[in-house]
Amino acid sequence: MLHRWRIEEREYRRHEQRRGRRHAYERLEPTATALVVVDMVPFFVGENPYCKGVVPVIEGLARTVRAAHGTVAWVVPASRKPSEVAIEFHGEQAAAAYASSGGGGEPRDRLWPDFTVDPGDLVVEKSAASAFFPGRCGLHQRLVERGVHTVLVAGTVANVCCESTARDAATLEYRVVMVADANAARRDEDLNATLHTIYRSFGDVRPSSEIMTLLAAGRR
Repeated sequence: MLHRWRIEEREYRRHEQRRGRRHAYERLEPTATALVVVDMVPFFVGENPYCKGVVPVIEGLARTVRAAHGTVAWVVPASRKPSEVAIEFHGEQAAAAYASSGGGGEPRDRLWPDFTVDPGDLVVEKSAASAFFPGRCGLHQRLVERGVHTVLVAGTVANVCCESTARDAATLEYRVVMVADANAARRDEDLNATLHTIYRSFGDVRPSSEIMTLLAAGRR
């Protein structure tokens, strides 16, 4: 199952009037680009048909990024003891479930089993919603070491951890692109609200087909 995603025409027009073009980033430099895949683990994927629907989209995009000599970064939740604040907010049972949502074992083994993880990929843990929140994930430093300045955000939950990741990446002055058909939420409305917010204020929004075209053009 795939979301029916959209950006309202008035939002496209708004940016076209302000910057003279629909999309912020019209070129991608493949070697400076990372596909950041957030929380695609059994806890989130198993019960959500939209998550299962984006698995082949993410897998195909990961292959394209690797072929273009870009970086694929898989981000999984770190297992931890729930905080008192989390228990107060979620309730004890839900807080414990979220705190252990990443599963056990090596991080790369916690991903949904249909994914292929290449030896050159990054696999990191995060202990916050965002993969770029200071002190809660090592992704930023790993990307800096590789000279990455553009991140393609994919995964789940679109309106929670993916949106948080995109916002913080923008704060760190990455060029952010939300991959419209590679993000999953519970409802179309949830996804589209996030796409609206990102496109309006934090980054670009494009489908995977356009991103693959840009990556191919960047290799020439």
